Amino acid sequence: MRLLAQAAAGFAMLACMLAGAGYALGADAPAASRPGLSVQGGVLMKDGRPYRGIGANYFSLFARLLKDPADASSLENLKALSRAGVPFVRFMCGGFWPADHKLYLEDREAYFKRLDLVVRCAEENKIGLIPSLFWHTSTVPDLVGEPLDQLGNPESKSIALIRRYTAEVVERYKNSPAVWGWEFGNEYNLGADLPNAATHRPQVAPNLGTPKERSERDELKFAQVRTAFAAFAETIRRIDPSRVIFSGNSIPRASAWHNLHEKSWTADTEAQFGEILLRDNPDPMNSVTIHLYRKDADKYPGGAASLDEAVALAARYAAKAGKPLFIGEFGAARAAGSREAQQALFEEFLRAIEKHRVPLAAFWVFDLAGQDKDWNVTFGNDRAFMIELAAKANARLREVLRQP
Repeated sequence: MRLLAQAAAGFAMLACMLAGAGYALGADAPAASRPGLSVQGGVLMKDGRPYRGIGANYFSLFARLLKDPADASSLENLKALSRAGVPFVRFMCGGFWPADHKLYLEDREAYFKRLDLVVRCAEENKIGLIPSLFWHTSTVPDLVGEPLDQLGNPESKSIALIRRYTAEVVERYKNSPAVWGWEFGNEYNLGADLPNAATHRPQVAPNLGTPKERSERDELKFAQVRTAFAAFAETIRRIDPSRVIFSGNSIPRASAWHNLHEKSWTADTEAQFGEILLRDNPDPMNSVTIHLYRKDADKYPGGAASLDEAVALAARYAAKAGKPLFIGEFGAARAAGSREAQQALFEEFLRAIEKHRVPLAAFWVFDLAGQDKDWNVTFGNDRAFMIELAAKANARLREVLRQP
């Protein structure tokens, strides 16, 4: 679900630290010394112990620095989140539009110096990072001048870029204790195999680097997404043998199985939901990711009739697959009503997460001014109570994990 002299000093200090850095963990490092989160026997682990935690989506954490390296506001707010008891953040680790990748393409050293600032800040403030590397569905193909269907071609320029960028990011930060896991992107599954695919082609914005028009070849299929997922996860595993890998997907559409097999909007059964949920999070990804928001009772997938039932259903199928569940987005919009109504909905989510022993979840969204109208949570607005509620939930989870 965001001080010119300071930035320059930060760059200089970081360059010195990186030059002499070296956490030097081998592939056979014992579980207690593995950086970040790992999965053992289907259990999410940190520092050799089972882990459960509730974090925040900080979409603009890196994007703000990518736009302006003198803007350290997101780093200051990351520090504040840590002090407030939020243990980790999920963030967009790259640009949204092709145009946002100009610095990466033209001056990779400068690009990574800005990302280094995020990682170093997280290390110093002991807050975890879940970088989502390829947030927007069409950005990679657009960058290399290919249609979306080339995400399904292992020999395409799109897959080559996915492998290259993944390798560069993972190799650079594989030994950082701040990086908790690696995520592919954001909700690729929702745009796949739709009966009305022609009306869901990616947006055209030539001024931002997209092509001037789209075609049938830009109508996404999950088989194509799966090829991209495999390239991402296999690249990670060659470099980082232990960290958890996330898809970044949403909970499947209520008709996802029928979208695929019948091109219809017929509601899926529970078993069909489970089949699609596990399809959406394929090996070697070793977790199950969903994004979940409140819906009308008949709109939840798999026959669930409430938030609690939807969480329970996803948790059950994730456990069956031996993969920990990550609710990568949840939250309460202003549309829920009064402050009291928003708080009640947020607490309903927290109860379900705790009741069904979901290992990891992150609320949407912290410090994103573009979503002030509906979703933004800051320390200074009327939705700051969500940060406090998340911190209290984390305290409860730590107490549960201390119990035998």
